[in-house]
Amino acid sequence: MSAQPTPVTRTANQQLGTPQRIAAAREVMRLEAIALWKLSQQLGEELGDAIALMEHCAGSVIVTGMGKAGLVGRKIAATLASTGQPSHFLHPAEAFHGDLGRVRDGDLVLALSQSGETAEVTQLLPSLREMGAPIIAITASRQSTLGLAARVVLPLGQLDEACSLGLAPSTSTTAMLAIGDAVALVLSAARGFAAEDFARFHPGGALGRKLARVADEMRPLAECRVARVGQTVREAIVATSRPGRRTGAVMVLDAEGRLAGLFTDSDLARLLETRDLATLDTPIDQFMVRDPTTISPRERMTDAVRVLADRKFSELPVVDTEGRAVGLVDVTDVLSRDTVTDAAPPTAKPPAAIRLFAAEDVFAAG
Repeated sequence: MSAQPTPVTRTANQQLGTPQRIAAAREVMRLEAIALWKLSQQLGEELGDAIALMEHCAGSVIVTGMGKAGLVGRKIAATLASTGQPSHFLHPAEAFHGDLGRVRDGDLVLALSQSGETAEVTQLLPSLREMGAPIIAITASRQSTLGLAARVVLPLGQLDEACSLGLAPSTSTTAMLAIGDAVALVLSAARGFAAEDFARFHPGGALGRKLARVADEMRPLAECRVARVGQTVREAIVATSRPGRRTGAVMVLDAEGRLAGLFTDSDLARLLETRDLATLDTPIDQFMVRDPTTISPRERMTDAVRVLADRKFSELPVVDTEGRAVGLVDVTDVLSRDTVTDAAPPTAKPPAAIRLFAAEDVFAAG
């Protein structure tokens, strides 16, 4: 049973007030949400069949669709590619004029068409059949031209568009997108796609920074302020002077390069507050923080940022498995790169909770 849209009618000269516009927008979202809920209950073994077919695909998943369905298809192809399944979009009209050469042995086709009768899509079916490319169809009916040609059909059923005229693709394209996301993400989980894989495909932007390794984002040792055990505070300050923005701490190393301690600007300020300048000629290791908190260069930047935030640190030394200093994570460097502090890598997140609402709440006034 499909959700029945509540049309918003008005004459050409009648303007909707703000409350009416908000109500109408909420109604569109409510109708689409109801349609998705019902679709999630209707789809069954065909979902598993589609995922299994993709899981055993030796090539790429070729996604095709025309118009709004094609735009949704582009997003599905991008999601598949970013979560471990090679995939690209094939425009059905361009395919009929030579781009079918992109389909190779081992590929399968994911075709989107609400009616299942879209001419640009159906005209490809004989060629795809000849190529031996199996087809997964997202369409309203199994009995449509596309549905009959497909090996697996993910039926949308009868959907009423949320448009007041019942014409503009809205509910149907939302449903297609949701099915594409469901298939892509379950396929990714089935293949054991991990945070490391995700990071490899998302090296740029905020997402890439969340998943980056400390080694990729830290300030390397050559750019850090470093002193040796036995040096005086004065010697360390002079020796660590360097051009550019300095870090707020000096890493104190032993003869083998292992981290012995950390001397921060706050430690220096406390010495100066005593007004005893003789302390500047005292070995720095007498004032440093011994056994400071450190992090491995193999850890993720989200872990480093979490330590900085939880411990209220400004600097976090980076050491290798032998305890040798290799760099430093400075909070100002982190902020300048816009690293997100409240996001954990995918593997650190608990399983997503699914909230189930009572049917009368979901379908109230539906």
